[in-house]
Amino acid sequence: MRYLASVLSCLLTVVCSCAPVGAQALRGGPLPMLAEQTAYEPVPGRSPTARAFLLGIGRTNQLDTYLSPMEYTGTEVSFLMQSERMTKLAKRHISFQSTFQGVFTSADNPAETATYTGGRLAYDAGWHYNYSPFSNFNLKGGALIGTDLGFLYNDRNGNNPAQGRFSADVSLSAGADYSYRLGHLPMQLHYQADLPMIGLMFCPEFGESYYEISQNGVGHDIVCAHPGNALSLRQMLMMDFCLKRITLRVGYLCDIRQSNARDLKYHDVSHSFMFGIVRHFQMMKRK
Repeated sequence: MRYLASVLSCLLTVVCSCAPVGAQALRGGPLPMLAEQTAYEPVPGRSPTARAFLLGIGRTNQLDTYLSPMEYTGTEVSFLMQSERMTKLAKRHISFQSTFQGVFTSADNPAETATYTGGRLAYDAGWHYNYSPFSNFNLKGGALIGTDLGFLYNDRNGNNPAQGRFSADVSLSAGADYSYRLGHLPMQLHYQADLPMIGLMFCPEFGESYYEISQNGVGHDIVCAHPGNALSLRQMLMMDFCLKRITLRVGYLCDIRQSNARDLKYHDVSHSFMFGIVRHFQMMKRK
């Protein structure tokens, strides 16, 4: 039993840090919690991980000429889970980021005689190279690989009432982080923009029914997506601030998804207010 107790006491534990973690901390710099936890020390080679969970609400503007030639406007609710940590690559200048996003929308046409109900799930992951010209300012740039799956349903259509959405792409990504203090309150600003460059997307022909799609095969309706026919952009501007032992995050998310291919036009433009919490994890062991 003594041996078992000693083994259990040496297991790695996860410790949450309340203060915002900048690029220097992600590369393995000292965290405020580490100075207080004198009975613990960081695991060599393990960098802190920042995980955020956000909820959002906003407005959306949707057009899908496969279902209707009219624009629909309404409400969007969403969630966003994001994780970021520094890796050992390039002398700890490269960070790994993953993002999982879920969206539900309800929009009406101008006459309020029909409603779009839609939803989608998106996941992307990739790497950024980080450069800090100043101790409290960090620039990053890299690439993300992502996929997007969703649907849009029109309650007025008798024939072809729904439209499926699928895409997979490689995006260019760039951002910046700035740490500062407002009085005694530590704060951090984050900005990031993701621009899809090349990929594949599902796009039926104008007037093609889903019965015809099933007969011809889905592969017949997979087309190459690029900025020329599917110019899209996601921008996030977030602010972190710490209240006691909780790091809160609030911000703005602008998500533009659009395409113009095979005589069909589509766009989904949303503006959302985001709010949630951020947790910073560091792998620790007993001294």
